[in-house]
Amino acid sequence: MAKCDVCGKRNNTARKHRYRGTYITKRTLRVQKPNVRKLRILESNGAIKRMFVCARCVRSNKIARAI
Repeated sequence: MAKCDVCGKRNNTARKHRYRGTYITKRTLRVQKPNVRKLRILESNGAIKRMFVCARCVRSNKIARAI
């Protein structure tokens, strides 16, 4: 299961409908997954740790990447 270790964002389920005219003919569940990557993070004590981080946390600088 995809989950961000920083903000806790995880899978989201939604219903997908198929229409024929004005009638719903099929209903299926769709799983929407967050854009999660495994990155090397620099912690406050100087240690390097690997974490799963979503793209929004990387873009908003909530973490310090170790290069």
